[in-house]
Parts: sequence; C-alpha cells; structure tokens
Amino acid sequence: MKITDLRAITIDGSKIVRVDTDEGIHGYGEANWGAKGPVPRDFILALKPMILGHDPTNVEEVMIQIRHMGGNAHMGVSVSAVATALWDIAGKAAGLPVYKLLGGKIRDRVRIYCDTGGGVLLDPKDPTSRYTPEAYAEKARRRKAMRDGYTVMKFDIGFHGQHFKTVPGMVWETNLSYPYQGHATEKGLKSQVAIVEALKGVLGDEIGLAIDCGPGQSLSAIMTLAKALEPYNLAWLEDPFEGADIPHVNVEAYRLLSASTTTPILTGEQIYSRHGYRELIERHAVDVVSPDIQDVGGPAESKWVAEHADLYNILCAPHNANHAVSFVANLHVAAVMPRNYIAFEFHQAEDPNWDSILAGVDRPLIRDGFGIVSDKPGFGFELNEEVVRQKLPPGETYFE
Repeated sequence: MKITDLRAITIDGSKIVRVDTDEGIHGYGEANWGAKGPVPRDFILALKPMILGHDPTNVEEVMIQIRHMGGNAHMGVSVSAVATALWDIAGKAAGLPVYKLLGGKIRDRVRIYCDTGGGVLLDPKDPTSRYTPEAYAEKARRRKAMRDGYTVMKFDIGFHGQHFKTVPGMVWETNLSYPYQGHATEKGLKSQVAIVEALKGVLGDEIGLAIDCGPGQSLSAIMTLAKALEPYNLAWLEDPFEGADIPHVNVEAYRLLSASTTTPILTGEQIYSRHGYRELIERHAVDVVSPDIQDVGGPAESKWVAEHADLYNILCAPHNANHAVSFVANLHVAAVMPRNYIAFEFHQAEDPNWDSILAGVDRPLIRDGFGIVSDKPGFGFELNEEVVRQKLPPGETYFE
C-alpha cells in the first residue's frame, strides 16, 4: 500500500485532513489553531511531498519523514493530523480498531470532562456580570442538567475566559492587550476564590471541578491562589503560566508551584513531542500532564507521554478543544492509556449537532459522562459527505 495524496477541507474552523492510498483506503485527521482561526491549507499540504509513496501502515517510518516539521504552540498540528490519519488507515487495512494497534484497551468507557468556560451573562448590558460567583453557579446548574451526565467539569477564571481582562481591578497591569500577563491584586485573588466556592456549592463532591486560570499569572499570585483553593479539593488548576499560544514551558516555575501546594497543577496542551515533556515530568514539575493529539504529534505520541508520566506517578488529562474527528480519535488513545488517565476534554457541549459530520458511529457518543470506544476498524467512522458539503465554506469542494 502506498500514499497517493494528502488533502484538507475546512469544517467549523477546523481542517479535516484526508490521506489517500492506492488501495482505496483513506484515513482522517484534524488540525485546529483554536482562537487563531483555521489552519492554512498550505501549512498542511507542505507535508505532502514528504509522505507520497510511503506505506501508511508503517506509521513510524512515515513519521520519521515529517516529525521534524512540528513544534510547540500549535506548530505541530499538521504533523499530528497526518499521524492520526495514518493510524486510521492502518486500522482499516488490518480490519482492527486503532486501540488494538496501540497495545489494546484497558477500559471500555472513557471518562470525558466538559469544558464550560465562564459564567452565564446575567446582564446583557454589563459584560462583567459573566464573572460573578452567581453567574458561574448558574452555568454549573445548567451543565448539571444536561443529559450527557458529566462527572468532571472545567471552568475558566483569571486570565482565561477574559475574567481579568473584563473586570476592572483584577490585576496591577493596566495594559491587558494579548498576550495578557500580570500580577493579581487582592481583589483579583478574592474574586477567583469566591467563584470556586460558588461552583463547589453547586457541584458538591459528586462532580469533579477543574479550573483553568491562565496563561499569564505571576508565580507569587498563583502560589497564593493555589494555597487558598486547597480546601476545595480541585481536580486540577490548569496552565497558570503558559497556555496553547505560548511556545515555551517554565519548568522551574511549575516545580516551585507544585511543591508549594496540595492543589494539583496541570499543563502541557501546547507541548510538541515526547521530548517537550521530558523535563516537566522527570522533575515532577506538575501533578497532571495534558497532551493534545492534535499538538503533541498524534495518537502514539500522546500515549507515550501518558506512559512516561505514569512512571513518575503523574496523572494525565488529555487536552482536546477540537471537532468530532479528534474526539473519536481521542477515545481510542484514552482507552489504551495507563491507569493514570483521568478524562479528556470536550468543548462542544452546547452544540447538539457537533457530531453530525460523522457517519457509522453509535449515538449518543457521550453517555453518563463517558465515551464508548468503537470496535470497528480504524477509528470507527466515516464522514457524512452530505452534511460536510453543506458545511464547507464558499469556494471549497469536498476533497476535490
């Protein structure tokens, strides 16, 4: 079997990648730059000359050709998308689900955590009303009422979700243009703690609470916050120093923070390749790592990071802020991760049609807060061509 083409289309801000072969088998991946907008097609197709003619079922051999083309902070999405498509092809060619090729699953159900953002906008004329404890409590109540039955939820405070940028007096810095960074005032610290207290009042101990508070907080401010939040038994405190758009990791700052508190500290969504995680893990700089298969280099690379972390008693909660193709791929990867796995992220809770581009899957894809891993070959789906064609931007055609 040989690779004959690499193509990409735009769906809801994501690039869906397809790798074609001379035996009529094709595989899908996904590339996404999040808030930065759609990934340029040329950014992906630049890899095409490097993979044509190679056997896609020899996944590692193909990856050797292109792995050097990736980097931190979304610069690995094209490599990761191709890697995901290769595993899809390998599974289809073998007649096996991808999880079998990655070592076999240790769990049939994969826990998913719901990314929830900020609070509800209580007053349409006042943007700061989204960042009151009452606004967050109302959002939590609405999420609890959803049929998906999430057992872990994540909310945005601090710089994440525009909390500090929207409400005056939260930080000492007055120029909050992106990328934002600053030292929280006493008012900012108390605001964050009050929000967490309100959320716990709704979620109690039956739903795990994770908090995304970065990027950009100072070390002393986040140490104070993490200490203040210890009584609330958070699942984790995420990305206080850097996030998806920052191409470096301050390992020493994370080590100092983690050593100063019992609140679990998480980071890693922006990191590319196993090498990018090595120091973070081996220095015990965090309690939880969050590889994203779209950024880290694909499914196998994400599993490797989880296994390396497990050697050091570090937990794993994979990042995923992407579309349905990435979601299904994440199910297979999470199924084979070690027992340090917690849950992977889901961003489309408010879109009832988020999975409409998929065909051949058993719905609902999320049941009681878990995803069910398919036993069908590859990742267990095809694209619904009719739906996809309706979603294509003007001027784009269906992989043509």
